[in-house]
Amino acid sequence: MEASRILAELPVPSTVLVLSGFPCCVNESPPTETDGPPGAYAIARAAMALGHKVLVVTDSCNEEVFAAALNNLALPATTANEGSIALECFPAELTEADQARFDRLAKTVKLIIACERAGPGADGCCYTMRGINMNEKGLIAPLDELIAAAEGVPFLAVGDGGNEVGMGKVIDKIRNSPKIANGDKIGCVVAADHLIAASVSNWGGYALAAGAALVKAEQEGCKDSPEEWIEKCLPSDQSEIELLDRCVEKGCRDGVSGKVEATVDGMSLETSLQCLRDIRSASLSSTSS
Repeated sequence: MEASRILAELPVPSTVLVLSGFPCCVNESPPTETDGPPGAYAIARAAMALGHKVLVVTDSCNEEVFAAALNNLALPATTANEGSIALECFPAELTEADQARFDRLAKTVKLIIACERAGPGADGCCYTMRGINMNEKGLIAPLDELIAAAEGVPFLAVGDGGNEVGMGKVIDKIRNSPKIANGDKIGCVVAADHLIAASVSNWGGYALAAGAALVKAEQEGCKDSPEEWIEKCLPSDQSEIELLDRCVEKGCRDGVSGKVEATVDGMSLETSLQCLRDIRSASLSSTSS
C-alpha cells in the first residue's frame, strides 16, 4: 500500500515517468509483448486522474505498439488544465539529441514507476526468461539509467518474473527460486524503493492504480465510498479490450506463446479481465473497518 500512497500523495502537478516495454519476442518486429502496455497505461491513467503530467517511456522498438495503446485511450475525467499522458521513446544507442531529452527527464521527474520494464542483470545486460540477451539484439534503451540519474526521486516498480527493473529488491529470492531458471543470470539487480510482485505485471499495475484511488478517497474523507476515485483511476473492461486489440493490430505478441493474439503470458484475456474486476470489487467494498 505504501507505493499507492506515494503516488496518491505526490504534490500536484508533478512529472511522473512510467517506464515499460519488454521486447522479449526478439526475432519479431515489433518484439513487444502484451504484458506491459495495459499495466503501464493503467498506472498512467491513474496518475493523470490525480493531476500529473505523465510520460510513458519505452524503447524505440516498442514505439508502434505503445503509440497504438495511447491512441484513443479512454482517459479519466479531470478538471481543466490538469493531467496529461504522452509517450517518449529512446533508441538503444542515444544520439546527442536523445541524451539531451534523457537528461531533461531526469532533472524534471518527481516520481518514477516501472511496469514490466526490462532490467539489467549483474553483467549489465537485459535478458528474457529464456536467457536471451536483448541488448545484443539492439533492442534495449538504457532507461534504467534514468533511475540513477534522477537522484532522490522515489522509484516504484511492478514485475513478475525477476528480470524486470526494480526486482533487485528481492534479488536473493530470484537467484534461489526453483521456479526461475538461470536466476543468477537474468535476475535484475536494480532495486525499487517499493516493489509490487505480481503474477502478471499488468495486474500489478491495476492494483497500484486502485490503491492510489483508495488513498485519495481517504484523503478526501470518503474512504467508505471510494466509487468516484475508483472510476477515475481504474480502466474499464471495455477500454482494456480495446487497448489490447490496438496493440495486437500492430503486431504485439503474447510473451509466452509468441502468438499475435489478445492473450497475456499464455493466459486468456478473460483471465486478465477477471483480475481487473476482482481488484475493482475489492476496492469498492473497502470500508473504514
